Amino acid sequence: MSEEQISDRSVQQVQHEAMSRKLKKVPFVEIHGGRVAGVVSSGSSAERVYVSFIDAGTTNYYCSTNNNRPCGGLRGGPCKHIKSMLDEAVIQYGAAKVLKGLKIEADPATIHRGSDIVRHLTGSKVKEEASIVFSRFLSYLRQLENPNSVMPSPEMTWFIVG
Repeated sequence: MSEEQISDRSVQQVQHEAMSRKLKKVPFVEIHGGRVAGVVSSGSSAERVYVSFIDAGTTNYYCSTNNNRPCGGLRGGPCKHIKSMLDEAVIQYGAAKVLKGLKIEADPATIHRGSDIVRHLTGSKVKEEASIVFSRFLSYLRQLENPNSVMPSPEMTWFIVG
């Protein structure tokens, strides 16, 4: 199989012009499994990260540390970690895809950052284990250590924007 044939099968067209993301602040964000989820770095400790998510449809949300301690900022609404995660999701995927992933009916042209999406959240805080999202983040880190290859890697399909 030629490199051109491989490229035709493993590369998808980007639907929006991606902007630069703040990987140090939010190293991982994804739309997967009926939610927008991500890992957000702690501003106070290099040893701690926060695992945040918003469920599609209900827009219920939660944020906790990687060892399942609840975020202290979840008082009556989404915390700063959830807002940072949404900011980066909008940058990485585009407003239309984030809204679709959360099943929120809103005009994507009115969404410029995460706080614009927060206004449309009607759910509430629902405690859930951080392990699923954190495990996916660790898998992502393992994939970064793989040697370069022109062959498709099924594990990397969530990198594709579009």
